[in-house]
Amino acid sequence: MRLYHNPRCSKSRKAVELLEQRGVEFETYLYLKDGVAKEDMAILVTLDGIVRKKDLDKSAKIDLSSSQEVSELLESMPKILERPVLIKDGKAVIGRPPEDILTLLD
Repeated sequence: MRLYHNPRCSKSRKAVELLEQRGVEFETYLYLKDGVAKEDMAILVTLDGIVRKKDLDKSAKIDLSSSQEVSELLESMPKILERPVLIKDGKAVIGRPPEDILTLLD
């Protein structure tokens, strides 16, 4: 289980707290430092809202319905990834609100 985490984000910190409170073992993945893991890209691009539109350059002509364009964007600009994101067993969920990540624990 991997949590895409930004320690400066309160929602991301809350997701870590929720997982720790439940005694769940998970990898904290610092995507701002390490980029988006290639093995996770296929699942991440399928998530609605995976791109932080408010951080996207307004002049950028990105087709957010194109998994290829979203993949290229996340690869070149990992900071545009919405967070936190929990990945488990080939499934992923954006933690907005952070409690949403708990849906993958059942």
